[in-house]
Amino acid sequence: MPKLKIFIIGFMGSGKTYWGKRLSEKINLPFFDLDELIEQHENESVDEIISAKGETWFRSLEKETLENFTKNHNSFILSTGGGTPCFLNNIEYLKKNGYVICLNAEIEILYQRLKMEKQKRPLIKNLNDKQLKDFIVEKLVERNIFYQQADQIINEKEIDLENICKILEHE
Repeated sequence: MPKLKIFIIGFMGSGKTYWGKRLSEKINLPFFDLDELIEQHENESVDEIISAKGETWFRSLEKETLENFTKNHNSFILSTGGGTPCFLNNIEYLKKNGYVICLNAEIEILYQRLKMEKQKRPLIKNLNDKQLKDFIVEKLVERNIFYQQADQIINEKEIDLENICKILEHE
């Protein structure tokens, strides 16, 4: 298989890690999660890093980790954090260095998923249900300009392995 760098972007709860792992098995490319790479390197959770050093510092670390990883690996599937493409020109970097797929889930689906996972997610763990829904809407409005720049946007109802593989075959 030729060199293939696939970046999966989208809002938290959109299924980036889930679909990235399944795609990895299907097309035999290694899967990585950017947040996990950061946590392994720093020996702290993303939550601990942001709490201790702030989001600005975290975003710089995230960019550095993304660029180092991309330079040192030829073929992979990388799931990014939901905010990764939205900071420090990362969307341009992703597009220049690989193929960018955005998973686009509807607000209600994101809300139902995130409501169940709040404790695992630093940005939302202290929000009540109404605040959570407002947060999702507000952040999607801010981030969609970046998500829309992906090479391919796949809507929730169209996400399946066969569909993703067909898209990749045409690249």
